[in-house]
Amino acid sequence: MNNKQVFLKTVIILFAVIVSHLSGEAIGKDVNNRDSVIVPVVTSIVPLSFFVERVGGDYVDVTVMVPPGANPHTYDPTPGQMVALGNARMFVMAGSGIEFELDWMKKFSALNPDMVICNASEGFSGIEISTHGHSHGHDHGHDHGHKHGSIDPHFWMSPRNGILAARNIERTLARVDPLHAAEYAENRKKLEAELDQLAQEISRKLDGMKNRVFMVFHPAWGYFAEEFGLKQIAVEKEGKELTPKTMQEVIRQAKKYGIRVVFVSPAFSTLQAETIAREIGGVTAVADPLSGDYIENLRSVANAFAESIQ
Repeated sequence: MNNKQVFLKTVIILFAVIVSHLSGEAIGKDVNNRDSVIVPVVTSIVPLSFFVERVGGDYVDVTVMVPPGANPHTYDPTPGQMVALGNARMFVMAGSGIEFELDWMKKFSALNPDMVICNASEGFSGIEISTHGHSHGHDHGHDHGHKHGSIDPHFWMSPRNGILAARNIERTLARVDPLHAAEYAENRKKLEAELDQLAQEISRKLDGMKNRVFMVFHPAWGYFAEEFGLKQIAVEKEGKELTPKTMQEVIRQAKKYGIRVVFVSPAFSTLQAETIAREIGGVTAVADPLSGDYIENLRSVANAFAESIQ
């Protein structure tokens, strides 16, 4: 981290603390008056807000740290977001190794020591990232100190892991707001049934397809591939630009598997993906791992994968 980043983060935290103290009485009264009904929750990324809103229903007010279109591997929060964090009763983190959380969680906890932290990925089994598409199972447990590029941090990208996230969020909400624990449990059961149904639907969509290889620029779809018996070939790793040698290897693999679509994420540059697509006579298409419409997103991406590997 360079001096400019250190300075920026220090200023943000100092600003948030000052604003919280100056406006604490007004803000605190507003939140506290609603505490018995509404739980202020902050999530690190947009997909986690989907699970909080579905499980929490009318009893949660959700703020997202990394906004739509921003890159969670490089994002720094705004002073306004730090103020919202100072009033949160619960923070939902992915807990799977996203750089944003590795950089900021200790500061968040220090700013609001009473805030309950929910690790949405607690208990999940991680897989290793490989730019050559080979995934290796790994029991992730509670080790969150690894760097992006070893264990794939995009754990939420499969219905099975979505169910795990919903369960972890329900358990933490019930702890923060036991008065509505029964409602949280009922909401989680409904969501779990929807995710089970979605998994069956995607399995049927992909059933019988002999070519099960797809190519993505950013390696965000490993858990989806693992759940549905697909193979992800990821172009880049750790956010680095491809060397000419790596580019040629990727093009060779695409031709080997008959790939004609390179899937890209809105948060990353698509220039190199477009170059690869031209070289293989194909196209790029969007597959967003940070969509807020979780169920419809997985459904539409499954359809796109299926069409791309016919």
